[in-house]
Amino acid sequence: MELIDIGANLGHESFDQDLPEVLSRAREVGIVQMVITGASREGSPKALHIAQQHPEFLYATAGVHPHHALEYTQECDFEMRALHQHAEVLAVGECGLDYFRDLAPRPAQRKAFEQQLQLAVDLQKPLFLHQRDAHDDFIAMMKNFDGKLGKAVVHCFTGSKKELYQCLDADFYIGITGWLCDERRGLHLREMVANIPSNRLMIETDSPYLMPRSIKPMPSHRRNEPMYLKHIVEELAKDRNESTEQAALHSTQTAREFFGLKNTAC
Repeated sequence: MELIDIGANLGHESFDQDLPEVLSRAREVGIVQMVITGASREGSPKALHIAQQHPEFLYATAGVHPHHALEYTQECDFEMRALHQHAEVLAVGECGLDYFRDLAPRPAQRKAFEQQLQLAVDLQKPLFLHQRDAHDDFIAMMKNFDGKLGKAVVHCFTGSKKELYQCLDADFYIGITGWLCDERRGLHLREMVANIPSNRLMIETDSPYLMPRSIKPMPSHRRNEPMYLKHIVEELAKDRNESTEQAALHSTQTAREFFGLKNTAC
């Protein structure tokens, strides 16, 4: 069984001391490729640097998360464009809107998002998107670029059934994380994932965040890591009434098609 984690924050400081061991454990459960999330002006170059140390296994995105929207100056835009000249950088993002935490003013979030949408148009690269409690503005801004953008994945989807169908109608891909395994917040996702076409569904850990709460026994630490992607795909398979192998195969095929990844087994 081959797995691809499309969203792992391996540049997070919690991985600084034991990243080789983290990668080894990921390989042991069948992970053959990972995309490191670049989510800030500082974090995106770090994501690229880590990816360059592990060719054909690790890749990266480059962008600015809405929490860091105030960073997205003209100089930052130049820096992002330079990062995207590297072959390891596969997508623009993590970018989008987050009205749940509002860590950056909403006008600044919308401006940074619009600039990164234009970046994706200019580079003709896929988008790695973030949206939380901002669906209407998010969809409206994406519609402003209708016919210009390429592929887009809504990373760590946690929205409603209505929002899911609007995303699918817009031809977006959907990223599912360990949020699915959260008995407090993820039950609605369990009811919806069977409605996502297999060629639009990908899996991710968003590590070190979102440790799947249904792991038994629960580790004493709270740091999520890529090896738990195997647990996520097992849970996803149950909710989709398919085998773990089928769920893994479909997600891996979709990820390779979305990011243009080579099958390293060939």
